[in-house]
Amino acid sequence: MPSRIPVALSTGSVWPQNAASAFELAAELGYDGMEVMVWADPISQSLQSLRRCVRRTGVPVLAVHAPCLLITQRVWSPDPVVRLRRAVDLAGELEASTVVVHPPFRWQRRYSAAFAELVGELEESTGIAVAVENMFPVRPIGRRRAVSAFAPSVDPTDVGYANYTLDLSHTSAAGMDALALADRMGAGLRHVHLADGSGLPKDEHLVPGRGNQPCGQLCEQLADREFSGQIVLELNTQRASGPAARARDLAEALLFTRLHLGQ
Repeated sequence: MPSRIPVALSTGSVWPQNAASAFELAAELGYDGMEVMVWADPISQSLQSLRRCVRRTGVPVLAVHAPCLLITQRVWSPDPVVRLRRAVDLAGELEASTVVVHPPFRWQRRYSAAFAELVGELEESTGIAVAVENMFPVRPIGRRRAVSAFAPSVDPTDVGYANYTLDLSHTSAAGMDALALADRMGAGLRHVHLADGSGLPKDEHLVPGRGNQPCGQLCEQLADREFSGQIVLELNTQRASGPAARARDLAEALLFTRLHLGQ
């Protein structure tokens, strides 16, 4: 019988509520675990605070998302190498098996030049999968064409890593075929950010089933091939009218995912 694929909740899915609220909601709704998005929220940056959340709710941390966003460039350190190393250390302390990281920005030339070697070294020394995520191009104001802010591209398979994160909101924004990208990632597909998109050139992170991405089909394929990684609901619920509406969205997302996984 195929093993059960864990379905986790990103702490970022409850913003503007904090990480502690995400743990409580995940426990209430029956999620299998958490992905901690490390960002401005002090709880997300603190090992002690996260351990208290795990003890209080009984929900384990399955993955840590390194602080890679433009708004988190000063979290822990202005040095991206330090930030990634600290994310891996945090994952180890929390017994999480995966760290999610974005490819380097183009202007991070020194970091970019050593990035693949750094990822490999961290994986070999810790046993933690550092899963590099697919991104999407942006269209700067005044420009007709979208450009990539990432080196060498938004597609991590262009370089080749041992482990990948597939994000379906990002494939939507990039106009990429999510199933084809999953095939290119192959056995290296370790982690999935399940979220939908409408095809607009922006990162929407919709509840699965509310856009045009093959969220259900991907889940079915992962279940058929006995995927050994994790699926994380990384959603944007900022427009929810309140905590009850947010809980309904996250409950719907969990139900959708488990339905298509055959769980």
